[in-house]
Amino acid sequence: MRRVLLLAAALATIDPAKAGPDPTRDVLWAALKTCVLAKRYADRAFPCVAVDLGAPGRPGTAILRAPGERTHFVVMPTATVSGVEAPVLTGPAGAAYWRAALAARHLVSDAAREGLAPDDVGLAVNSVGGRSQDQLHIHLACVQPGVTNALQRVADHVGSTWSLLPVRLRGTRFYALRVDAQTLPAFNPFATLPHLPGRSMSLRDVSLAMVPLPAGGVVPVGGAAPAGRARDFALLAYRAPSAHAEKLLDPGCLAGR
Repeated sequence: MRRVLLLAAALATIDPAKAGPDPTRDVLWAALKTCVLAKRYADRAFPCVAVDLGAPGRPGTAILRAPGERTHFVVMPTATVSGVEAPVLTGPAGAAYWRAALAARHLVSDAAREGLAPDDVGLAVNSVGGRSQDQLHIHLACVQPGVTNALQRVADHVGSTWSLLPVRLRGTRFYALRVDAQTLPAFNPFATLPHLPGRSMSLRDVSLAMVPLPAGGVVPVGGAAPAGRARDFALLAYRAPSAHAEKLLDPGCLAGR
């Protein structure tokens, strides 16, 4: 992500109306603004990979590739949305942004090793303290193989309500929630976060990720689900001052090389 910021800094200046107490946290917004202007006036997306300016009932989004990481992308709203803590995300806009990220997973699988399917790609959003930028960006990348292996062992513990996983993922205990493959297109993960167990009601310290689960038995990454059964997903979340579920992802898709 830091390399994205270096590119952004070279391409655009920060909008004073958007800049907060630390202007370096708005550099991604500046790059995004460049993408939107390029699309609007020249029908080009640069420096983004793609820009959708939106339409009535569909908010705009943009996709940016991390420089030097051909299998790591971020999906962002074209509107000002600070991050996971933004109240607007619990409504239709949150579902729309997540749907756009799901639709972009093929960019990772297309650029990655042979045999990787879009459903193998993970998504993640970091907390306020775990991110460097204050514009919502949904990370898309391969999933760390250790995470996949652990979830295959405990898939039966992931149900329709939040529950604490019996294992650590990359050193952290995550809460997990199963997302049925059939409901995935309309699913809004941000709307589930206020129901995350814990004393705090604030979402500033929450980070989330979504990764595939085996659909009935152990299914290797890149393998097919059992006949007639679609693949479900695990929504994972935890609270910490610098929570960053992005650590569950493998941005270089190195495991299969």
